[in-house]
Amino acid sequence: MAFFCYIVANKRRGTIYIGQTDSLTIRIGQHKNKTLPGFTSRYGCDRLVWFSVHDTREGAILQERRLKLWRRDWKIQLIEAANPHWRDLYWETCGIHDPSKPYAIAGLDRPETRP
Repeated sequence: MAFFCYIVANKRRGTIYIGQTDSLTIRIGQHKNKTLPGFTSRYGCDRLVWFSVHDTREGAILQERRLKLWRRDWKIQLIEAANPHWRDLYWETCGIHDPSKPYAIAGLDRPETRP
């Protein structure tokens, strides 16, 4: 099983949030749908801009705690080293390379074949 530390933002160089989870696609989906009340819903942080994979939950939690202690400019440097344009990485983690076609999440080829 994999565990993740992740950073979501509301826009490029905007408000950021650091979290950890054992299901990255589900958790980011929750942020996107605003089903989790709190900071990310209030500030619209739903763009996955950085994440790391860990073998243990403790490893993900430890990295989350460390990153939360970093200065903001260090966090921005971390994001931009891996994702200079602040692309939303969520779609790629779901296997969708064109987010304008969300029906692809269900594994369908064309919108007219949607259930």
